[in-house]
Amino acid sequence: MASMVAVQAKQPSFSVLPSSLSDFNGIRLTTSVQYKRKVLHPRGALHVSASAAKKILIMGGTRFIGIFLSRFLVKEGHQVTLFTRGKAPIAQQLPGESDTDFADFSSKILHLKGDRKDFEFVKSSLAAEGFDVVYDINGREAAEAEPILDALPNLEQYIYCSSAGVYLKSDYLPHFEIDAVDPKSRHKGKLETESFLEARGVNWTSLRPVYIYGPLNYNPVEEWFFHRLKAGRPIPIPNSGMQVTQLGHVKDLATAFVKVLGNEKASKEVFNISGEKYVTFDGLAKACAKAAGFPEPEIIHFNPKEFDFGKKKPFPFRDQHFFASIEKAKSVLGWKPEFDLVEGLADSYNLDFGRGTYRKEADFSTDDIILGKSLVLA
Repeated sequence: MASMVAVQAKQPSFSVLPSSLSDFNGIRLTTSVQYKRKVLHPRGALHVSASAAKKILIMGGTRFIGIFLSRFLVKEGHQVTLFTRGKAPIAQQLPGESDTDFADFSSKILHLKGDRKDFEFVKSSLAAEGFDVVYDINGREAAEAEPILDALPNLEQYIYCSSAGVYLKSDYLPHFEIDAVDPKSRHKGKLETESFLEARGVNWTSLRPVYIYGPLNYNPVEEWFFHRLKAGRPIPIPNSGMQVTQLGHVKDLATAFVKVLGNEKASKEVFNISGEKYVTFDGLAKACAKAAGFPEPEIIHFNPKEFDFGKKKPFPFRDQHFFASIEKAKSVLGWKPEFDLVEGLADSYNLDFGRGTYRKEADFSTDDIILGKSLVLA
């Protein structure tokens, strides 16, 4: 049988650095939706209408998106259970999070330990517990959703984290939710999951983020730039550097996930979620420097076809224009990003990399190959 426990986690100590832009303190609910920036709420605080308390299961929830989403849902009064393999702490105090807020969260969050690929265990454990809503944050294949639906025939809503990577590459941008998709993309499993949910006739909602950034990001997005800025190194960027892309802050994504909960307008709908503006690769390098307080970096452009990097990636973004419209989410859900890009990058830096914490050690090996050739040419 599955074990359901309220996790009382150890409270690691953090030396909290001041941040003029954001921290975790003061995350709270109000009974009215508030979007205007002139209201003096902390960046990333949750301001959504209260809804009836639900028994919610989050598949995953201890790495990045779910860490913020689970806190927001608990703050709203829902009973939240994380389904994980138990390899990471279920609750850990976050930089800038007060002792009181962490104690409140860790006393309420629940844990169901298991492997989601063990479909029989998933069915038996979920059926025994029963849940009103499922947030599937780490699902990659349609087959992973099937035992969840089988176990919960009375499920009210299945909310899925998909990806804007499902869209077919196009010369006509931004991507809209109705645009053609690529059945051969590396995110095809997410696309197939959306189709499966529709075929099963359940009440589902899918969010398609573009690039996600923010504190605790385990993907080398802003961290890749911060490592080079801290080392005082040039930033190698492929081709012209004018490729246009888009980033969305993790807290804005978590807020969007809360906005679709119990929302009839979100039923069987897909929403792109990201930042308000688009940015070039060169612009992103400069924005990272500005956000973290570094001088404007030297940028070195290179042609990837002239190098053999083996299996290593010399740059963390796909070398193309890639951005999506968020107008549907804004108009239908009443959602709007709180963070502009520089503010969001500063939030990430101040609460993570700037404190000396990061997910991956710096690796400048591909940079050195690029810079070595550039010096020879010069």
